[in-house]
Amino acid sequence: MDLIEIGRKAKKAAGYLNKLGVERKNEGLRQAARALVDEQDVILSANRQDVERAVQSGMSRGLVDRLELNPDRIQGMADGLMQVAALEDPVGEVVSMKQRPNGLMIGKKRVPLGVIGIIYEARPNVTADAFGLCFKTGNAVILKGGSDAIASNQAIVSIMQKALKTAGILETSVQLITDSDREVTKKLMRLNQYVDVLIPRGGAGLIRTVVENSTVPVIETGTGNCHIYVDEGADLDMALNIIVNAKTQRIGVCNACESLIVNRAEAKRFLPLLAETMREKQVEVRADQDACMLIPEFLTAEECDWGMEYLDYKLSLKLVSSLDEAIAHINQYNTGHSEAIITRNYANAQRFLEEIDAAAVYVNASTRFTDGEEFGFGAEIGISTQKLHARGPMGLEALTTFKYIIYGNGQVRQ
Repeated sequence: MDLIEIGRKAKKAAGYLNKLGVERKNEGLRQAARALVDEQDVILSANRQDVERAVQSGMSRGLVDRLELNPDRIQGMADGLMQVAALEDPVGEVVSMKQRPNGLMIGKKRVPLGVIGIIYEARPNVTADAFGLCFKTGNAVILKGGSDAIASNQAIVSIMQKALKTAGILETSVQLITDSDREVTKKLMRLNQYVDVLIPRGGAGLIRTVVENSTVPVIETGTGNCHIYVDEGADLDMALNIIVNAKTQRIGVCNACESLIVNRAEAKRFLPLLAETMREKQVEVRADQDACMLIPEFLTAEECDWGMEYLDYKLSLKLVSSLDEAIAHINQYNTGHSEAIITRNYANAQRFLEEIDAAAVYVNASTRFTDGEEFGFGAEIGISTQKLHARGPMGLEALTTFKYIIYGNGQVRQ
């Protein structure tokens, strides 16, 4: 389909959704959720095609894991839509209303953004999450997934469109661009006449390309070079458990731990425990010279390792002498995503929370919790690492804007 035609249909759908009541929207979400589960065999068959192509092309384990679907993950996609349906609709909320001295009543009302374009890589679960959040907030969505997941995305969108039609709702509320030509993607970035906001979700290269080339306003979702700092006097068993979870539960996600910082006071006790556990988990540790002297099996880190999002069974390790040094290192190399401290020291915890520049900052917990569902949003459109409009997991409120509503009784400006 022609991109201009997709844009026109999306603009029309946005106007339609702006008038659609919350109960109709919730019913559309519930229908889509049931359809995903009922027709999961179609999705899984399409996904197998994508995974087979990815493996044959040499895609990394972490990215294959992002791409691969199974019944549990499809159920998770459906559950996400049901959770979004159960959430309060932010659209129409009047967040303030004040009377001016001249008698005007000036209010601020939450409204949809309009048409949202989402460019993303090989994560077919994003297809359902993006639809659910955009649809609930009255936004039409144009999806441009990566070619690696094209069969999966086509199956998912087709099933959701049929579900909307069954519910008597305009099916072009969600559309998928199936042309994998990069020129089409560039045209989407410049489709200002129809697209109100563009959200890239993927690796650093994709995000940089969209930010640098788009004339449509962009909400930047970032890569995740997430750190964990093990403070002096920390509970080392807790630290090890959190690191294992953050690094190895899922390696191909942006909230996985990629960088570890350990206070030198704990190095002799902690590094042997870390080495044994990482060996068991088959995680390659790339460490600074002092850590390598303590644990010779560690590989020597290079400068590029400190800022690397591996999305693999790899972990950088740096020893520091103080909390100040840890904070300085993190703020220099992080991507503004999620950072954690493991500590028993309340003052150090508070300093870490105050001084670390990131969207999510944790005390004694895994960075893996930076997620829309875990934050109670039902799902997420991405993790925003910028500071304007939205930051952190982007749920329903992040997909709305405001307009001022003014009530008068004949006032004119003097």
